[in-house]
Amino acid sequence: MTAIGVSGVSGVLGLRPQAARAANAPAYNPGGQYDVSVSEVEFRRNAAGRMLMARIYQPKGSGPFPTVLDLHGGAWNNKDRHAEEPMDRAIAASGVLVVAVDLTLASEAPYPGSVQDANYAVRWLKLNAPKWNGSPSNIGVYGSSSGGHVAELLALRPHDERYSAIPLPQAPEVDASVAYVATRSPISNTFARFENAERRNREEMVKFNKIYFNPWETIHEANPQEILDRHEHVSLVPLLIMQGALDDNVLPEVQEKFAATYKAAGGTCEFHVFEDSPHEWVAKEGPQTDKARAMVKAFIARQLQA
Repeated sequence: MTAIGVSGVSGVLGLRPQAARAANAPAYNPGGQYDVSVSEVEFRRNAAGRMLMARIYQPKGSGPFPTVLDLHGGAWNNKDRHAEEPMDRAIAASGVLVVAVDLTLASEAPYPGSVQDANYAVRWLKLNAPKWNGSPSNIGVYGSSSGGHVAELLALRPHDERYSAIPLPQAPEVDASVAYVATRSPISNTFARFENAERRNREEMVKFNKIYFNPWETIHEANPQEILDRHEHVSLVPLLIMQGALDDNVLPEVQEKFAATYKAAGGTCEFHVFEDSPHEWVAKEGPQTDKARAMVKAFIARQLQA
């Protein structure tokens, strides 16, 4: 795990990921085939009074299995734990415990509400993964669209006191650090996406930004691209970005710039553009969706085997 300080000089926080994975990573074959059982448990009740749920995709086998946390998209204002069910099932069927959680919606609490949920979810999962035959070591994250934005913030700032504000009394010593992040169409530059929405007269996209980023200045404070541009002290875990070439929601050139900035800062970023694919191409079956599923599984395997 690489840390970048305000000077932009790289340093190391604890074990390098390669050493940690070699010591603790569970075995994983991305070509594995398992039956999957699906169950749900209560995750946490948010400040608005809604019980957030966790959906558990558990491979049927001896394990322990690698563990991945799924953070849903929905422009911070919509959707829930079911949003990426086909991807979650595909990953789980290869021998990964996948846990998809509800995130607080912007109408319930603005930023950093959903990031606090995600931070808590990592700690909660490190404590509870063994219940579902998952390994608490080397937990990864999969995030889509706004869930990808939350995943990037979670990984960049695992020890941010604002994000870790929700206590986990059963394991107060557990932190929210993760081993890797895989994303599909992540909002890696929040302000660039807002400007794109304004140019295209996407009134709902504009409105959703203003609900979530309240006060408005947080659209810059919580912008992964600007965080790197400011040379903040961050953690840089291996990152996968899958981007649709036809995406007019999160523009490919904006995503490409973020990937380049991440690598220039010292991180490992695999950036892949999917031809003839819009923002949410994985919602439909087809060759490009199959390719995305295979890419995520191969990425997970590389992180666990390095």
